[in-house]
Amino acid sequence: MSVLLETSVGDIVIDLKLDEAPQTCLNFLKLCKLKYYNNCLVFRVEKDYIAQTGDPRNTGLGGVSLFSKLPGGQKFFKDEISPLVKHTVKGTVAMANEKPNENASQFYFTLRADITQLDQKHTIFGTVAEGLDVLDKMNSTMVDDQNAPYQNIRIWHTEVLDDPLPDPDGLERLIPPKSPEVIKDEVFKSIDDAQDEAELDEKMAKTLAKSQATTLELLHDLPDADIEVPENDLFVTCMNPVTQDGDLELIFSRFGPIKSCEIVRDWKTGDSLQYGFIIFENARDCEEAYFKMHDCVIDDRRIVVNFSQSVAKLWNKHRTGVQMSASEAKEMAKGGKDRTKGKGKGGGGGKGKGKTADPFMAKQEDTRGKKGPGMVFEGTDKADKRGGRDDRQKDGGRDRSRGRGERERDSARDRGRGRSPPAKTRGRSRSRSRERRR
Repeated sequence: MSVLLETSVGDIVIDLKLDEAPQTCLNFLKLCKLKYYNNCLVFRVEKDYIAQTGDPRNTGLGGVSLFSKLPGGQKFFKDEISPLVKHTVKGTVAMANEKPNENASQFYFTLRADITQLDQKHTIFGTVAEGLDVLDKMNSTMVDDQNAPYQNIRIWHTEVLDDPLPDPDGLERLIPPKSPEVIKDEVFKSIDDAQDEAELDEKMAKTLAKSQATTLELLHDLPDADIEVPENDLFVTCMNPVTQDGDLELIFSRFGPIKSCEIVRDWKTGDSLQYGFIIFENARDCEEAYFKMHDCVIDDRRIVVNFSQSVAKLWNKHRTGVQMSASEAKEMAKGGKDRTKGKGKGGGGGKGKGKTADPFMAKQEDTRGKKGPGMVFEGTDKADKRGGRDDRQKDGGRDRSRGRGERERDSARDRGRGRSPPAKTRGRSRSRSRERRR
């Protein structure tokens, strides 16, 4: 009765001691049949002592026995320690338990012969028949201060070669239809030259960036940890303030179709901040523009061109509370469809095809009812002047009409009382009438 363990460092064949430990062999065999040990790590290796595995949690604190999975079973089963079976040979296989009679699923291999301190403490249920060289590889692996190997050693697959024991009741429904997918760990290699060291530095940088992105996602400072910067977006800086969006688009359009071209401007004054973004239709045109236009002179300024690392659009969308999946974030980062144009005096005022509307221009109704562009502040001043003149004329007319009405009411009131205007007033009125006739 034997079992084959396929590990990441080689194959091991274990012969089981059914006569000395029948319950332990039953537990081990049926757990292998349930694929319980697949993808378990050898989480503890003590040089020239033992290599421990059998915990699906890979911490040394997990694992249950076969009997706990069956109806009415318990998590642990009792020891089966025989005084005739000892740790005398290299490759002895025994149950790993902290306390007596608390055997579950964890077990260990001895990495040398005659480990007498373990005798009469743990249940021995097998020996390694093939694969002692694999135990030597485990024994030589580098470990940390917790005796965990730096390079993962994993059980990929278990196969029962000979099983004379019948399955307990209820086991059939627990057997999976196929083995779990194998976990392939990255294989470490020694650093022999500068190229290997450069590759290691690159991997460490990627790992650090991934960790930082995950932290920012947890702090809600990044929409998604797997967000990617656009591949077709160029960042242009050190530009002349007089350079317009249309000029920049005209220069870069010779490399391929452009989705958008934007010079970032101050939101208040509209002045150019001397940097901008150009989004191409495809990444190849973007790369060609980068190689050809970097360090070129535009409007007497030597510009700097680089690939954009900005995800500001995605951050703005995330900050406003719009839900966004990782695929949507990736698609949006590569699209660049909704980049807004900069606002300012120079937008669209150049010789090129700038699409940004002048913020000081607005469509308004003129005096003849026709729509047309006009300067906002000039139109406002003219309207104010015309409005003030019309208002003064209207106010003056109202004052004059009100004065005549009051004088007529006063004359009528005087005539009703039998009084006439004073003599001086009559004389002054007659003299004025003679002067008018003359």
